[in-house]
Amino acid sequence: MYDGLTMILIRLLSRFVLVPFGACFASVVAAVVVSFAHWSKFSAMITHDINAPENLVFAVLIVGPAIAVIMAVGAFAMLMPAALGVMISEAFAIRSWIYHAANGALASWIGWLTMQEFLKQYEFYDEPTAVIGAGIAAGFAYWAIAGWSAGFWKPVFAAPRSVSTTTAPA
Repeated sequence: MYDGLTMILIRLLSRFVLVPFGACFASVVAAVVVSFAHWSKFSAMITHDINAPENLVFAVLIVGPAIAVIMAVGAFAMLMPAALGVMISEAFAIRSWIYHAANGALASWIGWLTMQEFLKQYEFYDEPTAVIGAGIAAGFAYWAIAGWSAGFWKPVFAAPRSVSTTTAPA
């Protein structure tokens, strides 16, 4: 129905949609992991505020946007190294979930190291284990959306090659 060039172009255009969507989803997953890792710090921050309402869920909804801005600063520093790993996986069609989880862990660790002076003032980035755990979860989330089909030039569901089994005359 379609020739090879048309299929490659369709896959290339689909990569322009899937890769940013996967990156956005990975960022949300990383923020959720950091939020759960520091839930006691969030609740302590809210309960120490004199003007905080009694209901913790309502307080999180009010304080949540400020916390999201703090997390976005750290996430931006961690997205730059991750983008390099994603470009490598797209160029070489690396589809392993281990690669993408390791890319997330390495990118979050590099981002944490480079932004350590700036992020020192925020108590949510003082533990590298939570940051690296968020990177692993983000890498796995990216793989689930876009990484499993990386590389626009390599088909995902290719027809199996037939192996000829010829016997040599005795």
